[in-house]
Formats: sequence, C-alpha cells, structure tokens
Amino acid sequence: MELVIRDAQVIDGTAGPSYRADVAVDNARIAAIVPHGSGPRPAANRTVDASGLALSPGFIDMHAHSDLALLRDPSHEAKAAQGVTLEVIGQDGLSYAPVDDRTLAQVRTQITGWNGDGSDIDFDWRTVGEYLDRLDHGFDGEGIAVNAAYLIPQGTVRMLAVGWDDRPATAAELGRMKRLVAEGLHQGAVGVSSGLTYTPGMYASGAELTELCRVVAEHGGYYCPHHRSYGAGALEAYEEMVALSRDAGCALHLAHATMNFGVNKGRAPELMALLDAALASGADISLDTYPYLPGCTTLVAMLPSWASEGGPDAVLARLRDDGTAERIRHVMEVEGADGCHGVPIEWDTIEISGVSDPDFSVYVGRTIARSAAERGEEPFVTARRLLLGDRLGSTILQHVGHEENVQAIMRHRVHTGGSDGILQGDKPHPRAYGTFPHYLGRYVRELGVLSLEECVAHLTSRPAARLRLPDRGLVREGYRADLVLFDPETVAAGSTFEAPRTLPTGIPHVLIDGRFVIEDGRRTDVLAGRSVRRAPRT
Repeated sequence: MELVIRDAQVIDGTAGPSYRADVAVDNARIAAIVPHGSGPRPAANRTVDASGLALSPGFIDMHAHSDLALLRDPSHEAKAAQGVTLEVIGQDGLSYAPVDDRTLAQVRTQITGWNGDGSDIDFDWRTVGEYLDRLDHGFDGEGIAVNAAYLIPQGTVRMLAVGWDDRPATAAELGRMKRLVAEGLHQGAVGVSSGLTYTPGMYASGAELTELCRVVAEHGGYYCPHHRSYGAGALEAYEEMVALSRDAGCALHLAHATMNFGVNKGRAPELMALLDAALASGADISLDTYPYLPGCTTLVAMLPSWASEGGPDAVLARLRDDGTAERIRHVMEVEGADGCHGVPIEWDTIEISGVSDPDFSVYVGRTIARSAAERGEEPFVTARRLLLGDRLGSTILQHVGHEENVQAIMRHRVHTGGSDGILQGDKPHPRAYGTFPHYLGRYVRELGVLSLEECVAHLTSRPAARLRLPDRGLVREGYRADLVLFDPETVAAGSTFEAPRTLPTGIPHVLIDGRFVIEDGRRTDVLAGRSVRRAPRT
C-alpha cells in the first residue's frame, strides 16, 4: 500500500452515520477501509495520523467559472484549499468551446469580467474535445490543479450558428446547433448550460431550447440553465425550465437556485413545492446554491437585453449615444430591465468588485450610488462612464438576498453545492474562496441547518450522481482517492467581503487520485487534475 490514513472519522458521502476507520490508498484508488475493531490494521509506505479529523470524499463544485483560471494558475488555491477536487465549468451559457475565430474574439470580450480577457492564454483549441485535451495537458503536460467537467455553453453555440440577433433560429441554424451539441457531448461534455439573462443565449425560445435538450437527453447528459429571471419572474422562470425538461425528457440541474430580491422574500417554500411536485411525477431534477446572500456578475449584465443585441461593440455604441443611453437608464431605473430580473435597479446594492482597466480601480469596493454621490452626479452617469471606460469588463457584487430562503433551499434533498466563484477582480465575492468550508463551518457547526453527514452528501455523492460518475463521490473501496481531511471543530471560510482572497482554515489535507495537492495546510506542486468526461453512449 502507498498510504494509510489512520483513525479518521469517515464521513462517506451517503449521509449515513460516520465511523472510525483506517483508509488505505493504492494506485490512485481507495484500496481498503477497515473500521476500528473489524480486522487487522493495514500497513503502508506512509501513514497519516487523522485523529480528530474527518475524512470525506473530495468536494464537487457544481458551478464554477475557472474556465481559464485552470490554465492560468497552476496553484489554483482558491479551490484546492477548500477541498474541491472537481469543478464543473462552461457555465451560464458562455465559454470558450466550441468556437471559431470570430466567436472566440466576441466571447472573450463578453466575459472578460468573469475570466479576464485571456491575453495570457494560448487559445489553441476550437472544439470541446480540443479544450478538454488542453485541460489534460495543463502545465507542461502535467495536468491542472483539480479535475474539471465541462458543460457546452448554449449561448456560445447560438453565437456560432445564429449570431447576436434577437430572432428565431432558422431550421438550418437549429440543425447546426444540434450537431454542435451532439459533437460536444460525444467529445466528453457532461451536458449543456444556458444563460437566459445573457445575450445571445437569452434570445432562444423554449421550443429551441427543448430541441437542444432532446439531444442532451439522447447522450445521457443534463441541462443546466441560469433561467430567465431570479427576481420578479423567478417562479415562472423555474416553471418554464421544469416544463421544458419534462417535454425534452432531459435531466435538469438548476444553477445557483436562489430566490433573491425583495419580491421573493419568504417564497422559497413555493419553489420547493414546485420541485417536489415535479420530482413526485418522475422528473430528474437537482440544483446548486452558494451559502451567501449577495450575488456576483458583470455590470453589463444589468442592461436590458435589447441594449446588448449585436454583441459587445454594439453595446458600447448604444451607450455612447445620449438618446439611447437615456432609454437604457429609464428601463433600468423605472421599468425594471430583464437584465435586472424585472426589478427596478437599486444602485446602492451594486458594488464594483473588479475592473479590467486599472485606471478605474477607484470604483472597486464602492457602490455605484456612493461613487455617484462623491462625484455629485446621478448613478447612471457613473455606471455609464464605467461601462464605456472599462469596455464592459467590470464585475459587481449585488447585495440582495434573504437568509431564510438560502437555508430553506440548502435543506432540500436534491440540493448540491456550487460556488459560482468568479476569481477576477480586486474584490471578488468571498464564495470563490470560501463556499465549501462556509457550508461546514457556518451552516453545520454554528447554525445546525444540516448535519455534518448530510452536508457532506450534498457536496459529494449528490453531485457525483448528477454527473453520472461511477467511482467518485463516496469513500468506498475501489473508488478514486479524491479525499479531504478536515477538522469539524475548526473548519471555516477565511474569506470575507473585506478580505475575499483569504484561504480557509481547518482543511489540512486534500488528495486527488491519492496524491496530496494540499498537505499540512499548504499547496504542493502536484498537478493531479484532468478533464472528467462523460462516457459516450454506444
């Protein structure tokens, strides 16, 4: 045996009671589990004393924005230090494969706020398979920090086949989109994502999305939508996705399933009732959330959808025109733009978390309302200046949310954990560095919202089941040795809104394929991560 972890409190991912055991690792797999008193203790070349520590499967981040970070940062401590051993990327309908040269340039500009402009990346891929190959190669052929699964971004696919027009796809365009989805799934993607408040993906009708989801279902993948509203129309948007998945016969995973904004205070039980009824009728549904109130996105995402038609250059042109800019302001502040989820924007809830151009760094950490007051101008004037000057690259924290909704949703039996972690910016959301220890420290130990065993199941076996991974998500003999050792009494998120890049405490060891990526609380130089591909159906 290569390694024995002795005297661990094994929390195996099933939500069943924990137990004391020695766990042996060999050839990247869990070779033996010997509960105390059940037999001879295994021997190995190396022993780790886990007294006082819990041993769980590696955490799976079901909603990550590390699409370029995995290729940029070999350390990737933001996730590795949390115990994350697998991230699901390609989220919200916008990512970097499949693309052509035109689309790649456009998507790089559109999601600069999520991933940077990519000027430090060699974009030597165009297809989904080539991107996954690039992840496997990683840094000098050694791999990446953690494992990664990929969702085909529906908005990028529409960009390729239709462009940026707000119109129905033709039969030929729809046929091309279906072929692109099928190709990506065959090459190893686990499903398809949508960003239905982001252009151009939001221009797709329900019928168009249903046709794409039928392809996903044929290949055994799942559909992961950022649906059309999280505000005034949230429940209707959830209902649309549930009905769509039923019509397509496709598994559904609801991304960052929150009930934010004042109009949804106390309405989480209505969402739970909707999901329970669908599950009772046989639907295959899961969801993810992050354990925080504020959201995080780009400033340009707040604009009405018509202002974004045609792509980033068209957005900038509209913002430069005084008359059009006034129309945008009126919709955002009075009517409630679809980009604002149908709720009139409150500028004192919009905090700038990052900018692409350092000349605008003075805005970071301030709300739009505060910056405007300091300049003696209206908030939209400040926002417009920032959008134009930073070329749509600014990220924001949106301070909305209700704690009772957060807790009610995380208790649901199909809930999983997802950070929605955007790593760009001077002041990113602390969820990027703290989601998983925050669940364990805040919501298990301090508040008792979930038991430790239940919470670990939410973060491990449930997402593994959604991803249809036959050998991950449990501490079980024969499974991959993706493991986390943490102290249940001290585990906590170090990241805060004031110091968001602080690493967590109480997680001394993290292993991927039996190799230490975190050892004694420090990042090693091990690059054990690879792409995790859905096995093609024959």
